[in-house]
Amino acid sequence: MAQLREPSDQMIRVLLVDDEVRLTELLSLELDVEGYAVEVASDGATGLMKARSNPEPDLIVLDWNLPDFSGVDICQRIRSSGVTTPILMLTGHDDIADRVKALDAGVDDYLVKPFSIEELMARLRAMQRRAQGFSGTAQGQGSDPTFMEVGGLTLNVNTRDVHRSGQRIQLSVKEYELLHFLMSGSGKVLERSEIMKGVWGEDFYGDDNLLDVYIRYLRQKIEIKNQPNLIHTVRGVGFIVRDESNPSMS
Repeated sequence: MAQLREPSDQMIRVLLVDDEVRLTELLSLELDVEGYAVEVASDGATGLMKARSNPEPDLIVLDWNLPDFSGVDICQRIRSSGVTTPILMLTGHDDIADRVKALDAGVDDYLVKPFSIEELMARLRAMQRRAQGFSGTAQGQGSDPTFMEVGGLTLNVNTRDVHRSGQRIQLSVKEYELLHFLMSGSGKVLERSEIMKGVWGEDFYGDDNLLDVYIRYLRQKIEIKNQPNLIHTVRGVGFIVRDESNPSMS
């Protein structure tokens, strides 16, 4: 394998977790040419250790099929340890159930094999932009309020806790992000494209049917018997979060 450049503090660090030697060599060379600092792990356990290292990588490219653990399992372990590094999953699984499984585990984007190097680079750049944008929002002025409430449904931005009528609601990473986005626009009709950009990013390449899947998941978790429904479909447009039992919200 050709010698890669020595990493510097200014370079974006990419952790590549894949056991296919020829693929990792090719990707490492391409990433090096593009100015990234590359570190490779050939199994899930090593990848998990390096993902949790200090400093953490800036981006992670993670294969679904690894010799010891699945990429989904590794992603869940990475997220459970508090690491928020953007993750791009490489996978041969292309049906919507597998996409949802990966996104639920905390994956930020996925790329189905076989893929072009150009598309992989574009997705890494998109994830990097989104990560920088979220960081700037969190540190800037006028950030989201700490506490949101609609119809007895509460969301604490700092702790990411969600409750309704005193009951704690367990949400996946993507379910929380979707609910947070919807509640941020409470009382306003949000278009499908607006929601997709806000939750999955402007450069997301997936199927927007995922939005309907996650809306269904959210409704199943937050709707309570004898309590008003809060997520409403506006046909042909998108969705709105509104407590219709409260006249001031109508």
